[in-house]
Amino acid sequence: MQKIAVIGAGTMGNGIAHVFAQNGYAVNLIDVSAAALEKAVQTITKNLDRQLAKESITAAIKNETLQHITTYTDIPSGVKEVQLVVEAATENVTLKLKIFQELDQHAAPDTILATNTSSISITRIAAATKRPGQVIGMHFMNPVPVMKLVEIINGYATEKSVTTAIVALSEKLGKVPCVVNDYPGFIANRILMPMINEAICSLYEGVAGVNEIDTVMKLGMAHPMGPLQLADFIGLDVCLSILQVLHDGFGNPKYAPCPLLVNMVTAGYLGVKSGEGFYKYTAGSKDLVVSQRFL
Repeated sequence: MQKIAVIGAGTMGNGIAHVFAQNGYAVNLIDVSAAALEKAVQTITKNLDRQLAKESITAAIKNETLQHITTYTDIPSGVKEVQLVVEAATENVTLKLKIFQELDQHAAPDTILATNTSSISITRIAAATKRPGQVIGMHFMNPVPVMKLVEIINGYATEKSVTTAIVALSEKLGKVPCVVNDYPGFIANRILMPMINEAICSLYEGVAGVNEIDTVMKLGMAHPMGPLQLADFIGLDVCLSILQVLHDGFGNPKYAPCPLLVNMVTAGYLGVKSGEGFYKYTAGSKDLVVSQRFL
């Protein structure tokens, strides 16, 4: 593989593009929004500058990385002559199915189609194409340039050769691949999201406050970040979406999203991305301040 297409220029998409480009791959970054593409390149540049300041890369590597990235606003142009597509669009099943139908039409017959979905069925996505054996999950963790894990998810029909190729590619990126099978939430979110949901329920029921819940988990369980802060970082809307996939997929009430989470998302309190969730976020400040709503 020498040329990669990444669909979606948001947080995950620009991070994935960054990692591939820094490792010498030609990257076509695709998004319907030209403004989103411009912002993505700015974000990648800022992150490269941070690496440069830490002396983890050279100025030459920074320039080469940026030169490896080409932006496109349409799928047909962006997926020509690529060996792999990594879809990193919004976690919406209807949108993803539409994207994969279009990818199936315009990508070369031997191109592998991967999705960065954190919970949506790979088998369901693959069924929207005429090449289900070449569809696989490639779930990077945020922030992509920093986090080592890549959760690789086999759909029901994913060919073994495709899995082998994606495992090898992940290792070339300096990542640690973990292969799992396609069931709701896979492994990462099947275990993580019920923990986050239980933390929110504990707050909802008045068992403890925001700071107390996160402190117990950080100091008592050696978590680098408490579950409520982590939920803010992931995005409360994303957490809700994943819990709904788990609840629908298993039909088990233990996965039912906490009413507090539902209300916060409905009201637009989504965490870091909106400026407030369980904590209040101010541009330029690293202080962790509990939202007034929970004091």
